[in-house]
Amino acid sequence: MFTGLVAQTGEVRSAGTRLVVRTPLATELARGDSIAVNGVCLTAVDISGDGFEADVMEETLARSSLGRLEAGDRVNLELALRVGDRLGGHFVQGHVDATGRIQAIEEREHSRAVLIAAPSDLLRYVVEKGSIAVDGVSLTVTDVDTDGFSVSLIPETLERTTLGSVGEGDPVNLEVDMLAKYAVKQ
Repeated sequence: MFTGLVAQTGEVRSAGTRLVVRTPLATELARGDSIAVNGVCLTAVDISGDGFEADVMEETLARSSLGRLEAGDRVNLELALRVGDRLGGHFVQGHVDATGRIQAIEEREHSRAVLIAAPSDLLRYVVEKGSIAVDGVSLTVTDVDTDGFSVSLIPETLERTTLGSVGEGDPVNLEVDMLAKYAVKQ
C-alpha cells in the first residue's frame, strides 16, 4: 500500500524483466520489500549500496509504461506505507489500471495544467475533485470529459517528480482511486 507521495526519483540503469534502479532510497530497503516505481508495485530482490533490482513480469510490462523504460530514464519512487505513517495522499495499491497519454500541457502563472487521455472504461471511476495516481503521483482531478481528465501540477510536484519533464504524447501509468472502484461496483 502506498500514498502516491513520491519520496525521490531514481535513475534506471537497465530495464526489461529485470529492472535496475540507482537511488539513495536503497539504504531503506530490504530484500522482499515493496517499492512503487512510476506507480507500479515491485519487489526489491537485490539491493546494493546505491540501488536495487526488481523482477518485472511480462504482464506488468504490457499493462504499464515500464516496458518503455531505457537506461538513463528517471522514475518516481515511493516506499511502501508503514503502519502509523501519515496518509498525505490517497490509498494507492501500485496496481496500474491502464496507461494514459499526455494530450496537452498549459503553463499557468503558478501551476501547469495537464490533460491526459485515458481509456473510456477507466473514466467511469474518475470524478472531478477525486484522486488519481499518475505515474505513482497522487493528484486531484480538476476536470473530466469523455476522452480524459485534467490535473493541475504545483511547482513542488513539477520539481520532485518526473511529471515536471513529461511532454505531449508521453505515456503515463494510471491508477484510479480504489474507493471509487468499490463504490461503482456496489
